[in-house]
Amino acid sequence: MNIKAVIFDLDGTLIDTERLYRMYWPKALAHFGYDLSDERALMLRSLGRPFAPEQFKEWFGEDFDYPKVRAYRKELIEAHIAEHGVDAKPGVRELTDRLGEMGITVAIATATDPERTERYLALAGLQGIFRTIISATMVPHGKPAPDIYLYACEQLGLSPQECIAVEDAPNGVRSAYAAGCRVVMVPDQTEPDEELLPMLYARVDSLGDIVNLVRG
Repeated sequence: MNIKAVIFDLDGTLIDTERLYRMYWPKALAHFGYDLSDERALMLRSLGRPFAPEQFKEWFGEDFDYPKVRAYRKELIEAHIAEHGVDAKPGVRELTDRLGEMGITVAIATATDPERTERYLALAGLQGIFRTIISATMVPHGKPAPDIYLYACEQLGLSPQECIAVEDAPNGVRSAYAAGCRVVMVPDQTEPDEELLPMLYARVDSLGDIVNLVRG
């Protein structure tokens, strides 16, 4: 296997923030009089434009004000981060250092906008590590569409088959798989189900296990 790059999701994969979305989407919705189950909150992980607004309208009706609720959710998460900071997931620096020694490029493909991505990486002590950071704001469709991974591969000058995509959540797995990347899942909030398992090149317990996959 001739792997030349590893492209990482951000939230829940590199930094411990995915749980915040699970926590604060329901709280934001409750503020506006809506009830969101934990099951539905989990479905929102890495769900990008235009799919997230469409999903909320399916659940709560065509008059659902997605921008207003999302803005309030962002306020809640920012307040949490201002108080508690952002933690890197275990083994990130060790893995990226090792990949660098092996001549493997490391990049990010995330639903988070570029400004917040850079800020969260800095808070987690991970700034300056990644050659390319691709945000879903740069492509027509977010995850689970393949756009973000296809664009990331284009920016790296590589084919998807030359890239491992590291994801923690179903929508990210679907996106990377549809793009043609080799998908490695490091589960954060949930394990892969029967739909996801055939899409995975591997499911690993920790980021540190990825080195062995790159070695082939």
